Amino acid sequence: MWNFRRSPERDRRAASRAAPRDAEYGFFSVDEAAHFRAQVREAFAEQGLEVTLLAGAVIDSAGRRFGLGNIAAICHNDPRGPRWWPQLIRGHIGRLVRVLDGPSPLDLMTADELLARLRPWVVARDFIEPNAGAYLHARVVAPGLCEVLALDLQESVMTLPDDLLEPLGGIVGLRIRALENLRELPVESHTVLHGPDDMRFDVVTGDSFFTSSRVLAADQLAHDLGGRDLGPDGALVAMPNRHQLVLRPIAADRDTTLLPTLYGMTVFAAANFRDAVGPVSPDVYWWHAGTLTRLVRHDGGEPEFTPDVEFEMVRRRLAGE
Repeated sequence: MWNFRRSPERDRRAASRAAPRDAEYGFFSVDEAAHFRAQVREAFAEQGLEVTLLAGAVIDSAGRRFGLGNIAAICHNDPRGPRWWPQLIRGHIGRLVRVLDGPSPLDLMTADELLARLRPWVVARDFIEPNAGAYLHARVVAPGLCEVLALDLQESVMTLPDDLLEPLGGIVGLRIRALENLRELPVESHTVLHGPDDMRFDVVTGDSFFTSSRVLAADQLAHDLGGRDLGPDGALVAMPNRHQLVLRPIAADRDTTLLPTLYGMTVFAAANFRDAVGPVSPDVYWWHAGTLTRLVRHDGGEPEFTPDVEFEMVRRRLAGE
């Protein structure tokens, strides 16, 4: 059994006391959640906005809705504890309000500057579902996941609906340019995790909102990490949240560790999807010739292996079966 995640001390103490948990954010106790929401209200008030608090969002007087999931996860995952939450919350909400109330990047940047910031962004389908009609260019990349074109604004991401993309050029050319930009992103942090039965995989972590989206250029990423291209059988990949990408290149000849590695990646992806900032998917996929095939589906209960004939043939061949 692998355990890749350690919960903050306060959660272990709360669990030992059997403290009641918040209905919206189970990682908070009821008292922690009340403290969190009070700090959120105060932070918005400092920005001149009176808000109505809901369980997982706030609504201001203009009817704008602000989700709280990401900042709640940021607070939960910060090991310094609740005394640092006011600082984290004020910084997050300050940036959010500046982006929404400030001038649009589309009015401030030239076409060349916009194209230089264009990236393909892999998100859960639910992310665009309420406005799917405005994102007809969105491309399904795997079950439950799609790719939309967006601007990398460092502190935030601006997704671009079809009407805003049209002045920049045709969709095909824009997607090619966005992918080229993605390939040029630097690797911020790289760790190799090892476990029983020779299990190992690479974990790429970064502050970039597009870290997990580099799965679209997994071949380039593999070369950046190890100086070698992916073999003909591709790689196992997972994108638990927008700041993490898990990659395991599949050997070109003999490889008897695919099943233990698949299990280890399943545990890691589930642990780093739950309560994460910017969750993407708890599932594990096979990247093969640019196509993502889901091998493990995690739908809240026990992970379920999805049989794939082609992958099973590759596994048996590499295992010498």
